[in-house]
Amino acid sequence: MTKDVELPRVAVCHYSGFGHTATLAAAVASGARSGGAEVTSIAVAEITDADWERLDAADAIVFGSATYMGNVAAGFQTFAERTGRRCALGTWRDKVAAGFVNSGAKSGDKLTALVSLAVFAAQHHMHWVNLGLGPGWNSAAGSEHDLNRLGFWLGAGSQTDVDADPDRVHPADLRTCEHLGHRVAVVTRQLIAGRIAGQATSAA
Repeated sequence: MTKDVELPRVAVCHYSGFGHTATLAAAVASGARSGGAEVTSIAVAEITDADWERLDAADAIVFGSATYMGNVAAGFQTFAERTGRRCALGTWRDKVAAGFVNSGAKSGDKLTALVSLAVFAAQHHMHWVNLGLGPGWNSAAGSEHDLNRLGFWLGAGSQTDVDADPDRVHPADLRTCEHLGHRVAVVTRQLIAGRIAGQATSAA
């Protein structure tokens, strides 16, 4: 097995207003590492030329944002708009993509923020990976400590009280984000292996 298959390169690209989304990004990164990926974490508010190069070289990018006014934060949208030339050139075409969002309210219109991330990835012709979990906390036997306690499918959704410190993100949401990161790493390895197998078949 080649190194690329063993260690797919995953970038966790996020905007965090008060530190909560950064805490979730760390959980996504941890999950991706446990899935066998080489991980880079990039805060888009402080993105550098070297960070852009890492994004271009990544096999997968997981996008994360705080949710403001029912959409991704302005800081993330500023980053997204800076990718216009990459979009036109197809720089990120066929990379794997996924997303996670956080809000202060239990709903907080996080779904619309996730849709924005998915559409952004689609505009770059990326392959979107969903959360891959059933809903938690939806029966008498369930609890707020279930994975996917808020019941999202498109990506990972988290709720954090607006006056909570960054280290007070709900543990179930952290584990849900870890699950997402792990899933992205596994799917990316599968995609790379499939490409290599396809190339070998074509060569034969």
